[in-house]
Amino acid sequence: MKEHQRVRRIIRQLRGGQVTIPVEFRKRLGITEDSVLEVTLDGEELRIRPLRLGETAAGSAWLKELYEQLAAVREEAAQLSEEEVDAAIDQALAAARQQGA
Repeated sequence: MKEHQRVRRIIRQLRGGQVTIPVEFRKRLGITEDSVLEVTLDGEELRIRPLRLGETAAGSAWLKELYEQLAAVREEAAQLSEEEVDAAIDQALAAARQQGA
């Protein structure tokens, strides 16, 4: 069994709080573009780990399918600024509230 080895890197967050996981970490953990990550706040530590399909709750195959169906939307949203995304969400919420009124 491989001994647990702690590796540390100092990184800086990007606009909107985005962070980049160093390539050596992604390779070791098998994280790819298609990986789904679990993010956990544990006290003052942020933990990120890739989820494997078998680790997800029973019946969550629909979530993977939904994620795949929204690929085009994610790609389009990546081209927008945080303000543009917020404005689009606000507009969609206002329209949905108006329909429900």
